[in-house]
Amino acid sequence: MHSPTFAPLIDVHIHFDKYTHEEQEKMLLSLPSHQVEAVIAVSMNLASAQANLELAKQHPRYIYPAFGYHPEQQLPSLNEQEKFFLWIEENIGHAIAIGEVGLPYYNREEAQRAGLSFDQNGYIDLLEQFIILAKKHHKPIILHAVYEDADIACELLEKHQFTRAHFHWFKGSKQTIRRMANNGYYISFTPDILYETEIRELARQYPAEQVMAETDGPWPFEGPFQDKMTHPAMTRQVIQAWSEVTGMGIERATRLFYRNTMRFYRLPE
Repeated sequence: MHSPTFAPLIDVHIHFDKYTHEEQEKMLLSLPSHQVEAVIAVSMNLASAQANLELAKQHPRYIYPAFGYHPEQQLPSLNEQEKFFLWIEENIGHAIAIGEVGLPYYNREEAQRAGLSFDQNGYIDLLEQFIILAKKHHKPIILHAVYEDADIACELLEKHQFTRAHFHWFKGSKQTIRRMANNGYYISFTPDILYETEIRELARQYPAEQVMAETDGPWPFEGPFQDKMTHPAMTRQVIQAWSEVTGMGIERATRLFYRNTMRFYRLPE
């Protein structure tokens, strides 16, 4: 009998700057004991990107920053956009990716439920600018685009012939899933794969060579994670759940997720 040898873990989507300083310190100290090799720290806006860059400079082996504007917030003014893009250009050498960027599905839904009109053209234009930027600098792009918004994102990616796309916490129709898979885009699963039927179904459908694991921390989870602080180590349970759903052994699945992530993000060996 050999004891299992597990590949390291990588959390491909975490809002590291949103944890308190104390939580960050504690988490960083605990990563080696959980076999967590690295995290991709996504940004919400300019201040968030600056914070993640500082964290990455302090902890270069563990934190890889991505720079972007989260779509579930008010659209920045053209002046703010210009300032942010300029800053990204100046600091692009430090970025592992462009993200988190995308379209405001949940804000739009909320507005429509309240009977308000919602124009997302500005968000679509901004997303296109981020795709152009990612392509220009050969950086992957991390997308927040679910359900019908994913189709808009696909159209823009296809228009610019850009394939290095990572759709985080994705949900969508079978048709969209097929389109994304065929285009070579990657997706990542969160801890809700342990208890969400829709996500488990997605795990059965998406190509194994194009999947990764994330936490979207500090976002909280239910089920076995109820009342627990979201930690990159939870990617272990994500992979475990994926392996149960797909029937692949846990050792092999852990190696697969690690290899997929290293390949997609071109992380240093």
